[in-house]
Amino acid sequence: MRTTHLQLRTGGEQVVVDLTRECADFVRGGGDGLLHVFVPHATAGLAILETGAGSDDDLLSALDELLPADDRWRHRHGTRGHGRSHVMPALVPPYATVPVDAGRLALGTWQSICLVDLNVDNHERTVRLDLLEG
Repeated sequence: MRTTHLQLRTGGEQVVVDLTRECADFVRGGGDGLLHVFVPHATAGLAILETGAGSDDDLLSALDELLPADDRWRHRHGTRGHGRSHVMPALVPPYATVPVDAGRLALGTWQSICLVDLNVDNHERTVRLDLLEG
């Protein structure tokens, strides 16, 4: 298994960050296998979706509706509504696995691997990439 870590700065607003290029670079030159992407954070997740056509903004809007940034959350440290960030990984999990064919991600035409981060209190993120060839 081959492993690397990406260090990302997400800033002070909720974001969807496309990681597809970094993932493709990591698996390039390898054989067949599986790429496992993992975010070791309690307040971030990974999604495979179309980006650039509004779907990333639609996802953030849907999460805002499902998980409003208000005072309903029992987990209350940090900014107002921070508790929603701790619930989000139950809906947008902190992992994704993608097949790799001859050193290329086997994604659909419009699919991208994205970090989803609603937590405006934590600006630094680590994403772990593991390539299991076989």
